[in-house]
Amino acid sequence: MFFGREDLIERLEGLFRKRTASLVTCRGRRRVGKSTLIERFAERAGARFIKIEGVKPQSRLDNAKELENFAAKLAAQTRCDSSVPDNWLNAFLRLDGQIRDEGRTVVLLDEISWMAHYDPLFAGTLKGVWDDRFKKHPNLVLVLCGSVSSWIKDNILEDGSFYGRRSLDIVVPELPVAECAKFWGAAAERIDVREIADVLSVTGGVPRYLEEIDPGTSADENIRRLCFLPKSPLREDFDEMFADVVTRQPQFTGTVLRCLKGAPRSVSEIAREIGMERGGRISDCLEQLEECGLVANDEGLSPISRKPTREAVYRLADNYSRFYLRYVEPVKTVIDRNAFAFGSLNDLDGWETVKGLQFENLVLSNLNVLAGMMGLGRAQIVSAAPYRRAASRDGRRKGVQIDLLVQARRSICLVEIKRRREIGREVIEEMAGKVAALPRRRGVSIRTALVYEGHLAPIVEADGYFDAIVPFSRLLGSN
Repeated sequence: MFFGREDLIERLEGLFRKRTASLVTCRGRRRVGKSTLIERFAERAGARFIKIEGVKPQSRLDNAKELENFAAKLAAQTRCDSSVPDNWLNAFLRLDGQIRDEGRTVVLLDEISWMAHYDPLFAGTLKGVWDDRFKKHPNLVLVLCGSVSSWIKDNILEDGSFYGRRSLDIVVPELPVAECAKFWGAAAERIDVREIADVLSVTGGVPRYLEEIDPGTSADENIRRLCFLPKSPLREDFDEMFADVVTRQPQFTGTVLRCLKGAPRSVSEIAREIGMERGGRISDCLEQLEECGLVANDEGLSPISRKPTREAVYRLADNYSRFYLRYVEPVKTVIDRNAFAFGSLNDLDGWETVKGLQFENLVLSNLNVLAGMMGLGRAQIVSAAPYRRAASRDGRRKGVQIDLLVQARRSICLVEIKRRREIGREVIEEMAGKVAALPRRRGVSIRTALVYEGHLAPIVEADGYFDAIVPFSRLLGSN
């Protein structure tokens, strides 16, 4: 099932309008559909497609096994020699021999970090063959793809030897929620928005998870089947995903990640929780988690100085990871004995709070679409991020926390993101308090917006306090 990604495919298709070969890097979290995207691009471009995926490193494997896998997969798709090459230079030269200049070719080297795991000279060898051979094929697009974004960043994007060679770097995000709704097919029109929101609160916009949805059953039953049965897909996937994307200090990185399973936190707050000094080690972990798409840095601009806020705040942006860490991991041994009785999301401890955080993630990941619905032109936006400011110790300065603060050149829009069964006039009072507490420059207009899922009391819209009110159904593409 393939939905959306039109913007990314168009960018890739533009490479064939050049008269030279293209080197592309493709990054993103596991299961987000990177290789499917490249395969669909090749299909639409009418190109010959060669895909070779590395073998996941294990204790009994070595470089020879990676080379054997490379040779076997290349031979299966091209009928070339299947003997095991001595080294990566000969492996790449064999691949080069299968590229024909008379037609378009897309070569995908998937899970590139696995392929390179046992040979520290891998990246340098690839660079040499690109310079000497690959780049001379005018109709070639070579894609280096992987879930370990840090490897691609360290060895390709920020390695000086590759400067000037890369044509495109693609980071594949989760799907927009309007595309997610398509996984319910025709049934989406008959299903209550709340049920779709419940499922997306767990899966996020990850295509591989959404493919497992059964539109004929309730949200609770889908989540029970996906998360709370032995060997179920989302019971099993976290450990495998985390092992794949984290290559440095996995145990410490896991500790840092677990600090974010609640509300967003700064580096100082994380340091206090785990009992260590604030320093580069935590920042390095957060940077790695950012690279693999699990964590988002919500650093915005000060509404007064328009400079970056004093300390960045980090948010667990991956809905599945938060749900797993909060609700699946603590009972995984019970699940594995088929003894966990899951009835409803509402039975989970603290679900109302977590549901709000998950819903905020969905909205924040759809900012581009949301900006248009709120009447904000993307070209004028200078900052869009959650905002918080602590109260002063003497009580003279009030604290304020805003779900999303969108700053344009001459205006500021405060966005309240609310998921609640009943939403009444109190949401106006909450926003009015935030507007009063927000520091701002002179000459800047203040606007307000509400993005919600639930039953909105008629008085909220009739009052006219909010300049824009966006129901979640609009983000899903419903009228």
